[in-house]
Amino acid sequence: MQKRFTIFSLLIITIFMIFITGCTNDKDKIAYISSNTNSEYEKTFKDLQLGIIYDFNLKLPYADKSWVNIWVEGYRDGKPMEPSILTELSYGFSPQQVEEGRMGFGIINSNNDIQLFLYSAGIHSLPQSVDNNLFSQSAISSWDYAIGSKEIGLKSGEEKIIAVYRRAENSIRTYDYQDIDSLNKMIEEDTTVLLLKIKVEERNE
Repeated sequence: MQKRFTIFSLLIITIFMIFITGCTNDKDKIAYISSNTNSEYEKTFKDLQLGIIYDFNLKLPYADKSWVNIWVEGYRDGKPMEPSILTELSYGFSPQQVEEGRMGFGIINSNNDIQLFLYSAGIHSLPQSVDNNLFSQSAISSWDYAIGSKEIGLKSGEEKIIAVYRRAENSIRTYDYQDIDSLNKMIEEDTTVLLLKIKVEERNE
């Protein structure tokens, strides 16, 4: 009887510690994001042959104290483009304590005019034209989400790559988008790389 009680007590303590650890980790998170693969936004872009769109769900549990930065970095032949940030969107200090909604990045291909834009809940950037040579039709292209449909948390000030667009001359290899060495190798080997990044910071106005 004593032995059973001891095992039961240890089990309860272990479960309690796991619960406490999980709660502590959640308190470090200032934002939660997940990909919306095969969303209606994606389907609309595909059906109308407008280009490519990356769609996400973004939740801000402390929206009234958060500042959100979303941007696209561009690389050509292993070097940063000029300018290296092709488009960006910044906003924050919502009147609401909690906010949740759509966020994403689109590449519009209209009559050989390539335009990039960003959007989030109630805000968007104007489409910005980029050099068409970055999207040469002779190259092989690939676009991927760098995170899955399962929600992940972001700490204050943490930069996260959430999507990648790539072009290469001969073949597209597989890389780990969250590993810095793998990422640098991809930038060096592919002709064009666009990285969609997000950072959420806790600030005082």
